Amino acid sequence: MKNSRPVLFAVAFVSLLLLAVALYLQHVENMLPCPLCVIQRYAFAAIALICLLTAFRTEATARIGAALAALTSLAGAGVAGWHIYIKAHPTVSCGIDPLETSLNTIPTAKLLPFLFQADGLCSTAYAPIMGLSIPQWALVWFVVIALFLLHTAFRKKS
Repeated sequence: MKNSRPVLFAVAFVSLLLLAVALYLQHVENMLPCPLCVIQRYAFAAIALICLLTAFRTEATARIGAALAALTSLAGAGVAGWHIYIKAHPTVSCGIDPLETSLNTIPTAKLLPFLFQADGLCSTAYAPIMGLSIPQWALVWFVVIALFLLHTAFRKKS
């Protein structure tokens, strides 16, 4: 594949789809997002935005965008990993603390509270989806997205 655009569009689509799933879980299934969930939402939104903005540029810029989105995905994977750790160790919490307060004061949280406002606790146990918790699924998707983007960013020119 000579062009990075299809991969960037696919990654943007998947990231936006995952945000739609998060909204479904929040507003239909009443699963309130915790601060770490919201940070992961920001990561998926940033990945989608970077991919869409750079897909329309030159191939060199698209590769840089793929690398930047891959770094964002790896950062999201780190947050998801920490979230998994918190769920495995109930004495550790990120619940109602300065992180939630500061996240809820970011302009995007005020403009789009239905998407970026943290109202839940990180340690809340929800039923697993196909055997994995929500942060585990987020970690899987962050890793898959990062692998595709890294391959796109660093593949040899043909």
